[in-house]
Amino acid sequence: MKRSIMVAALAAATALCSPAMAQERGGTLNFARYDGSRLIDPIYADRNPDIWMVGSLFDTLLRPSADGNSVVAGLAESHSVSADGKTVTLTLQDGLKFSDGSALTGDDVVFSLDRARNGDLSPWAGLLGSIETVAAEGNTITLGLKTPDPTILSMLSTFNTAIVSKAAFDAAAGATDQEKSAAIFAATSAGVGSGPFYLCGFEQGATMDFCANEHYWKMGADGKALPYLEKVHFEIIPDDATRILKLQAGEVDLAEFIPFSRVAELDADPAVNMNLYPSTRIIYSPINTRDTRADGSANPLADAKVRQAINYATNKDALIGLVLQGAGKPMTSPLMAAATPLATGEAPLYSYDLDKAKALIAEAGVPAGTEITLTTLAGSADDATIFAALQQMWAPLGLNVKVEQVDGATRGAKNRSGEFDIHTYGWVNDVNDPSQVAGWLGYHPTRKAVGTGWNNPEFNTLFEASSVEIDPAKRAEQYAKMQDIYAEAAPLLFMYETPFAVAVSTKVEGYVQTPLGNNIFEGASVSR
Repeated sequence: MKRSIMVAALAAATALCSPAMAQERGGTLNFARYDGSRLIDPIYADRNPDIWMVGSLFDTLLRPSADGNSVVAGLAESHSVSADGKTVTLTLQDGLKFSDGSALTGDDVVFSLDRARNGDLSPWAGLLGSIETVAAEGNTITLGLKTPDPTILSMLSTFNTAIVSKAAFDAAAGATDQEKSAAIFAATSAGVGSGPFYLCGFEQGATMDFCANEHYWKMGADGKALPYLEKVHFEIIPDDATRILKLQAGEVDLAEFIPFSRVAELDADPAVNMNLYPSTRIIYSPINTRDTRADGSANPLADAKVRQAINYATNKDALIGLVLQGAGKPMTSPLMAAATPLATGEAPLYSYDLDKAKALIAEAGVPAGTEITLTTLAGSADDATIFAALQQMWAPLGLNVKVEQVDGATRGAKNRSGEFDIHTYGWVNDVNDPSQVAGWLGYHPTRKAVGTGWNNPEFNTLFEASSVEIDPAKRAEQYAKMQDIYAEAAPLLFMYETPFAVAVSTKVEGYVQTPLGNNIFEGASVSR
């Protein structure tokens, strides 16, 4: 089947099928996952396998728009922000219900948002740090903010602000919120969420089942409530080859995280639609910009000219061919994926130019034979390929690139301590706003600019100003300037963006994975 490059993935996720494309109702969709979920609770989900499932079980007050640049109605049919940016008013739809048929009320919204912004409970509480009060009167929800917050509407469409049932939590066994959450998750019964499905089966590390919520509010093209499916059955299959074999044998209907080396093969299979969904996943390498290394020796990478040089000397297209088999594209924004709102830049960053790279190295006065250590993940075929390629690409600059292979925990510890020269890394947005990724990669107070130690006062000031700027045009200007500053300073090796590779049986229609990675099953159907 011809490979489908899903340039309108989010639009498909939010649009309804036309009557001419009416889909079958009923049936089970079998999904092969690379990893299992542990706890699908909006405020505790902190791993992608958990986060990406939240939207199937829980709904948010608002939803991302089709283009990802604004929000549309969700549980709230309308919303407004006061002129001073400090009050948000939302109106809930009439007749909303949780999956057990109980009414969803303003009290549930207050409970959910207070829970979500509680720093003692949720690792995501900081995303709602601007909220001072949450109140409900009938169907009207009012948020009082400490300061204007240009991200607040996006946050109200983000997984961690999904609405949960206060009654279900009050009735659950356990002395703490965490214990109650775990008890609800283990119960695998309807009640706590208002999403298109509820968790109806779970075996840790093996299987998981979502059953249709018959009280879901959203309508399909046939005038009946979504979802079309009766159930989604998940099998946890970490081995790539096994996931693919089960798809080809018809034992599962979808297989995620297809190795890029297998994309062409599945693209040619008439029973498979090989989808490359646009993502916000970027692969880059943080560069230690500190004047000295952890051992006290001079750090050649402290000079921006050296960092620029290794970027120019890196053939991004070659890396994409080697690692992704061509299924990717060079980064165009230094701070975020191109699908992120306010991303700037259309051309690849630091297009391959070896002569310019050599000139910069000469200007910086870097002696031939200078050693640079690339820290990679042990056992990662992709990282091994990247190292071999960079070692060869940077040799003409007189750099002697060594490899240090470590596990994920050690790499993270080295990043936090600054005990590295350069190391492999990646990112997928969790929220539909650039503040999260820009704060992580560039704002020094967050995490020393993704551990690089880069600290630019102008960038920091712009980021802080953007966090309270409610004029969209001014905020866009601030982000454009931040991206210019970051690109020139080059505290990262800017590599490439990767799509989400998902192989789907031709019997399936309507399934989408969004650029944030969320799996959208509400509009999916399967013919047998």
